[in-house]
Amino acid sequence: MIPRSALRPRVIGWEDPLPSQRLNALTVDVEDYFHAEAVASYVTRDQWETAESRVVASTHRVLELCARNRVRGTFFILGWVAERHPDLVREIQQAGHELGCHSYWHRLVYRLTPEEFREDTLRAKQAIESAAGVPVVGYRAPTFSVVERSYWALDILAELGFRYDSSIFPIHHDFYGVPGYSRRPCWQVLRGGRILEFPLSTFRLFGSNLPVGGGGYLRILPMRYTFFGVNRVIQRDHMPLILYFHPWEIDPGQPRFPLASKSRFRHYTRLEKMEARIAAVLQRYTFAPLSELPEYTSSSIS
Repeated sequence: MIPRSALRPRVIGWEDPLPSQRLNALTVDVEDYFHAEAVASYVTRDQWETAESRVVASTHRVLELCARNRVRGTFFILGWVAERHPDLVREIQQAGHELGCHSYWHRLVYRLTPEEFREDTLRAKQAIESAAGVPVVGYRAPTFSVVERSYWALDILAELGFRYDSSIFPIHHDFYGVPGYSRRPCWQVLRGGRILEFPLSTFRLFGSNLPVGGGGYLRILPMRYTFFGVNRVIQRDHMPLILYFHPWEIDPGQPRFPLASKSRFRHYTRLEKMEARIAAVLQRYTFAPLSELPEYTSSSIS
């Protein structure tokens, strides 16, 4: 049994540049619309092969958006996608983006056994590396499902050669979240070493962590809220923004399913506005892949 003290993260210190010079991270979770947790009960895994796939076209739109704004980022790719679309993986890499792993089957980590997680992650890592011919050292769990009861997954990531993770969201949520986790990039101490954790971005207000700068929070909430929160993260808290989204979030033409009201609201709201909202954030701040942030490059991780 790992003592709880060993799971306490150690926050990294770094020399803080001016806000205008500070690098933030652009991250993209490359999956199809039917891989999202909200749609999982409507398009089961045995139906993925025959479902209408839109991931190549929507990811091309993301690549064009990045090119227009002269931005590079980290693309966490689903292994299932990498096996079926290796040319897409190579296009992402050749455009100057970093490749990361987003699992193979897009299953919630805390619903897997350690053996299932190891097998799934290794298969995905090998598929991405085989397609692009470059090592993959970063990981993001589906639906941010590294939570307190699945911290064991970080040990397995380190064993498989991953050097950083970006799966922990320090908020309260019905699917994910570790509210008491560090809001800053930090070392997660493991049984056999450590891994660098890039938690998803939050800002403090009225004693709570509020999410900002990604996914449904960027699509649904007012842009005034987004810029208020992002400025708090960057200028007041002196932390990098971890911007994230999925290619399906800029695809309003995707098939629609009769989801429950909460899932329907989260999944479909303002898809038609998401690309413009991402562009507005990209144009206002400076972005790079996660592995180019000073929290990574100035550490002794190498």
